Amino acid sequence: MQPLELFRLFRRPILLALSIVLIEKLAWILEPTVFGNVIDAMIASVGGREFAGVIVPLAVWIGVFVLNSGAGTLRRSLDERIYLRIFTELTTRIAELGKSRNLPSTTTAARAELSREYITFFQYRIPETIEQFVDIAGAIVALAFFDWRISLTCLVIVIPMAMLTRMYTRRVSILQKELHDSREEIYETFAARDPEQVRGYYKKMATIQQRIANWGALNFGIFRVFLLGIFLVVLYISIDIDDFTTGSIYSIVAYLWTFVTSAEYLPDLMESWTSLREISERLRTEESVEE
Repeated sequence: MQPLELFRLFRRPILLALSIVLIEKLAWILEPTVFGNVIDAMIASVGGREFAGVIVPLAVWIGVFVLNSGAGTLRRSLDERIYLRIFTELTTRIAELGKSRNLPSTTTAARAELSREYITFFQYRIPETIEQFVDIAGAIVALAFFDWRISLTCLVIVIPMAMLTRMYTRRVSILQKELHDSREEIYETFAARDPEQVRGYYKKMATIQQRIANWGALNFGIFRVFLLGIFLVVLYISIDIDDFTTGSIYSIVAYLWTFVTSAEYLPDLMESWTSLREISERLRTEESVEE
């Protein structure tokens, strides 16, 4: 089964869950701006203006905060109900396929467990992808309202980061296949009742996982070099060129950190995607043989 096929079967509940994610994240990305307005309004009121000027920006911020928190609360309850049901249906389908093809029960059980990656992908990875996209795009757009040069700096950095992520994905996809090949052997390994065989199995798994981790570490280190450049440019613009208010500086820093943390998370998302793609190909091959 392919992710798109799974989406078609459970389109309504998945779209409902993802819609709540989008509402939650859009409210989140607005918060630095509206809270920056609250800071400026409060500073102005202390400077001698009436406190009434704080009421509107404070009410707007509270409204955005409540929307973000309410959507987040609803999502955390609803997601489990939706995706546990999907996982039950998916493993049942794999069991039926294994029975029709006369596959060993150990292989079927291993693939049923591997299929949990589908649920992880839809329940966590797609929402995380939406969140990172909103964070990166939203931060770039929001920063343009403060100074277009800051926004342009972030946008330019995205290009080499995307190229680096693409290279990382190609390398990791090969290692993910080796990892999944090994995972299909787990039940047979324990069935042999040989502790040394178990030790060798997990040593092999650890070696593959360490190689994936090494690529992730290299990718992270290069990312940090690019992000250092962003900080230096923004520091120069904020201090030497523009005359920002306190609230504006708070908003810029908040959006900058949002951009940085989201960019750093991209390799993890890509690793999850390559893992799911390899599992999909593995299951699709079995279904094609059956047909």
